Amino acid sequence: MLEARNIHKSYGKLEVLKGIDLSVEKGEIVSIVGASGAGKSTLLHVLGTIEKADKGAVSIRNVDITSLNDKALSGFRNKNIGFVFQFHHLLPEFTALENICIPQYIAGKTRKEAEDKAFFLLDLLSLTDRAEHKPSELSGGEQQRVAIARALINEPAVVFADEPSGNLDSQNSQVLHKMFFDLRDKLGQTFIIATHNKELAGMADRRMIIKDGVINPENNKPV
Repeated sequence: MLEARNIHKSYGKLEVLKGIDLSVEKGEIVSIVGASGAGKSTLLHVLGTIEKADKGAVSIRNVDITSLNDKALSGFRNKNIGFVFQFHHLLPEFTALENICIPQYIAGKTRKEAEDKAFFLLDLLSLTDRAEHKPSELSGGEQQRVAIARALINEPAVVFADEPSGNLDSQNSQVLHKMFFDLRDKLGQTFIIATHNKELAGMADRRMIIKDGVINPENNKPV
């Protein structure tokens, strides 16, 4: 599903990623852990095409994304990549339903096509009765579930989650963690999750520990 080879990324003189190698299979849930500043978010941003690596190659669904121009990369990202952040980044003027539909509209789908898929996900995430509510009318946990539905609506190859429960209390965090695995079981979805949460990291199929800009082979094992 995803393969990265010899990924390097620096900011000025600060070398954050120093030759990352990893591969992820379809339907896997992989956690990436490490100390603050170790490069977890940077790695997710490079894998998810938000930032470009200085060196190395990333392929998703057998497409070398590092070779795509900006227009092709934007189209590929919309169809194949979902992102969930610590803060939900929902548009406040739109309802939950409208927020979820946005990636479908960008992909050129009709309103009916978009809303049909959005209602399917709202039902799957127990949010049907919140469809017409705006983000300010939703709890933190509900907002994050809407963000997950938005990430899923285009049936991406992989969803990258960057500290997805970092802004939630312990109860909502547990609900969210279980949800990732329910979605994997029901949809066959692949997730790569950067997290400080030991419970979530320990639930993953594999836990990768990033340290000093690399992932050591002995730290890339099933949990």
